[in-house]
Amino acid sequence: MILRPLEIKELPKPLPFSKLIGPSFIILGLGLGSGELILWPNLVSKFGMGIIWGAILGVTFQFFMNMEIERYALAHGESVFIGFARKLKWLSIWFILSTFIPWIWPGIATASATIIGNLFGISNAHYISIALLITVGLILSFGSILYKTVEQFQTWVTIIGVSFIIFLTVYLAESHHWVALIKGAVGMGHNYWFLPIGLPLASFLGALAYAGAGGNLNLAQSSYIREKGYGMGKYTGKIKGLLHGKHDEDIKITGSRFEPTEENIKTFKDWWKVINKEHALIFWLTGTLTIALLGLLAFTTIYGKVGDRKDIEFVMVESSKISQLTTPFIGIFFLIVVAVTLFGTQLGVFDATSRIISENIILSSSKLEERHIRSTYYIVLWLQILAGIIILSLGLRQPLQLIIISAVLNAFTMFVHVGLTLWLNLTSLDKQIRPSFFRILMMVLAFCFYGAFSIYTLVNQFS
Repeated sequence: MILRPLEIKELPKPLPFSKLIGPSFIILGLGLGSGELILWPNLVSKFGMGIIWGAILGVTFQFFMNMEIERYALAHGESVFIGFARKLKWLSIWFILSTFIPWIWPGIATASATIIGNLFGISNAHYISIALLITVGLILSFGSILYKTVEQFQTWVTIIGVSFIIFLTVYLAESHHWVALIKGAVGMGHNYWFLPIGLPLASFLGALAYAGAGGNLNLAQSSYIREKGYGMGKYTGKIKGLLHGKHDEDIKITGSRFEPTEENIKTFKDWWKVINKEHALIFWLTGTLTIALLGLLAFTTIYGKVGDRKDIEFVMVESSKISQLTTPFIGIFFLIVVAVTLFGTQLGVFDATSRIISENIILSSSKLEERHIRSTYYIVLWLQILAGIIILSLGLRQPLQLIIISAVLNAFTMFVHVGLTLWLNLTSLDKQIRPSFFRILMMVLAFCFYGAFSIYTLVNQFS
């Protein structure tokens, strides 16, 4: 595809705060089902609250990463992938591979299926996994406006799930549990600081990557705010469902820019303030609260009690303990919330990865055009579903194993895209709207942190 130069258009005035809410729910939902519900509670159940600092740091890093991703889309009305392609076209190939390979492992759907199987006494959970993968494909295929389908589903799942977790944790946790949480937030555990002896580095790195969205999924934030109509995203089209709309001519993935006049710079800064508030409230605050309380819930109920149980059996033990401390209904409802949230995460993951891969396929092709984005999206979606089914059919069915494989791969891709995003914003945006020194510092710290931890983990695994 030949990229059109950025057109000059008027920068719209900021939308009311209430109309901006949505994209952050999606990106938050992408992390709820993997890091928050599985990886961090699993680690806390074995090593206590002293490691929860890593989750808080991960969410904080991702807040700044996501906002720099939003900065580009807000100013240019196109995803960061278009921006990368304007710099180096071959980067599209990297994003296709680095999105497809880490995310074809169906650990999230398999975790949801395992819990559903436990609820209904079904032993062959991999058949449920396959059914869930196909169901996700059908939901995404037959919704009217794709973005709205994902936004509405993730918003309600998040609101209900988070509200229930807050209530349950506050009800069960005692004062000494809260003290352990406060100490853990600064890295103080039981007889250790920051990293306990015996902590699996791959699991911890995966949990760090999934303290939020993880991998290239963070980059999908630029597509979501574009479709929501943030800033210059007002001028782009939206992907429709397969049965809704006959033509894709209104879809425009290349963007536009505004003249850096004094009035426009002031308007951009007004946008920047309000979208920072939206993301800080929905993603950072809600994400930090959720991940901390889910860890605290695991610490309160099953710390030191999971023994040699493998995979995600700790969730069943946690449910059983919740039932003992409250009522059997609450324990069962906990499993239902976990299963539905995991399903919502898988839906969000497939949507985000399909957006990323299809857009980069268009960018790397000499024959495909913008109007082919919808058909490419759905081909990619169902290819991912097929890949997941093949993996399950080959006997790889342990949810935790699949999630950790995906998470470790995604941690390395985060190291790459953090550096690329910072480089893009510092070289493509007008000087007046480039990131501040503090934002640059946070991106550099995230780049070094994910890079050093990824390299150390890989060396440790193969040494």
